[in-house]
Amino acid sequence: MTQLSDKIKNSDFAITAEIVPPISATRKQLLEEASVLRGIVDGVNVTDGAGASTTMSSFAAAALLAADGHEPVLQITCRDRNRIALTADLLGAAAHGCYNLLMLMGDDPAKGDQPEAKPVFDFDSRQIMQVATALRKDGMLPSGKSVSEPPPFFVGAADMPIDPPADWKPEGLLAKIESGAQFAQTQFCFEPEVARRYISRLKDEGITEKLGVLMGIGPILSAKSARWMNDNLYGVTIPEHTIKRLEQASDAKAEGRKLCSELIQQYREIPGLAGVHIMAPAQKTDAIAEAISLAG
Repeated sequence: MTQLSDKIKNSDFAITAEIVPPISATRKQLLEEASVLRGIVDGVNVTDGAGASTTMSSFAAAALLAADGHEPVLQITCRDRNRIALTADLLGAAAHGCYNLLMLMGDDPAKGDQPEAKPVFDFDSRQIMQVATALRKDGMLPSGKSVSEPPPFFVGAADMPIDPPADWKPEGLLAKIESGAQFAQTQFCFEPEVARRYISRLKDEGITEKLGVLMGIGPILSAKSARWMNDNLYGVTIPEHTIKRLEQASDAKAEGRKLCSELIQQYREIPGLAGVHIMAPAQKTDAIAEAISLAG
């Protein structure tokens, strides 16, 4: 078991944070960014070529974090590897003590820093979940070969919170649970009432008993950044009153961190919500650490 899985199993409010691995061939910058999160989060997500852009390998970064005493959440995309490479990397990750996994499809290479790159997509995210689950439960590779020691993976999926219509059914999450998902981390949700209604519906469907949901939040840099997120991040809505608050603040960055801390406090009170996942892609991890500290 992992610290993150224990927290979710015991219904303790969990906090994970996200790091984009550096464009670096040394460990120094990665470990420096992670150091401010030590002891205040239950897992450190390591992105896998976010935005289809090249950084240090998520597998290598997660192994470095594990060796330095952190608990990584390894993000794995379907974009860059076939099933042979994906399965081999899963075994390698487990050997390094990286057991928390977040399975993703991955961004289109055409939008990245090498748009001529060829996407793979041999497996989709649910199929990778099934592979990881079979390794954990049965010690079995997709080929049918057995693994000497089954890895204790904690399998995660991505989710998009919505304000659910009356006739809405969470079919996507149900399919991911069927594929082996044990927790989910969501896209940004800056609307506590939407989060409350969404989790309430998941709870009514019995999903929160099977899957720990961590709601995505983050410190916003500025009103300009908030409007960019509204225009460019699918499914993200930052309310106008939040944007106005950032505009009127004497220090927008500090106000964004305070807003994030308030969301942590509000989300702690939502029955059935397992925790929060904090992302700050345009900022250093000290923004995340400060928001957590402000939340108490």
